[in-house]
Amino acid sequence: MHAFANPARFLKLARPLTPWLAWGGAALIVTSLAIGLFVAPRDYLQGESVRIMYVHVPAAWLGMGGWTGIAIASLMQLVWRHPLANVAARAIAVPGALFTAICLVTGSLWGRPTWGTYWEWDGRMTSMLVLLFLYIAYIALADADRERGGEGRITAIFGLLGAINIPIIHYSVLWWNTLHQGQSISFVRGSSTIDASMLWPLMGSTLGFSLLFGAIVLMRMRTMLARQKVEARLRRMGA
Repeated sequence: MHAFANPARFLKLARPLTPWLAWGGAALIVTSLAIGLFVAPRDYLQGESVRIMYVHVPAAWLGMGGWTGIAIASLMQLVWRHPLANVAARAIAVPGALFTAICLVTGSLWGRPTWGTYWEWDGRMTSMLVLLFLYIAYIALADADRERGGEGRITAIFGLLGAINIPIIHYSVLWWNTLHQGQSISFVRGSSTIDASMLWPLMGSTLGFSLLFGAIVLMRMRTMLARQKVEARLRRMGA
């Protein structure tokens, strides 16, 4: 990662990579959602309402993955003082919060016909709501730290501490009684309880949204670096 510590070297890679991620992700999303919504069969228990999982599952994955990225970037900033780590963490925060909100909204819409209620204070839903609050707090803290010209160490520490919630979200369906269904896909065991006709469009939409997420993060990082360059130039002119 230190090979891309130089902003110029990073931008040389990020500029051509951004459109590939964006358009590739968009194509995968459209294709996978079309298959999931119109070709894949309805669930024998949940009926047509199961189709919301093609958005809900990728959103949940990216909400959790986004904060994991923040924690890794925060660790790199605190330990190795990587010059782009703080920029990367701040760039992840807003799309991470957006996908977490999408996860909560789609989960509530899915819960109404399945559970008979939009919201239940169970472990999975509550811990995801806590994650959204953590994102909002991180964004506010990062903005305040930037306004006063700080190095972002307090924000990085908060990013690391907030990662405690990620395993809580993941294992909540095992630790507590919950309406939320258990784990359907295990990457460790390489198994899935989802039929292949539903699994492949789900994996495609997850990959598509992940690529789009990456494109958004790169665009935000490029914007932040451009802003820093302009601000540095203005300070030199003022001096």
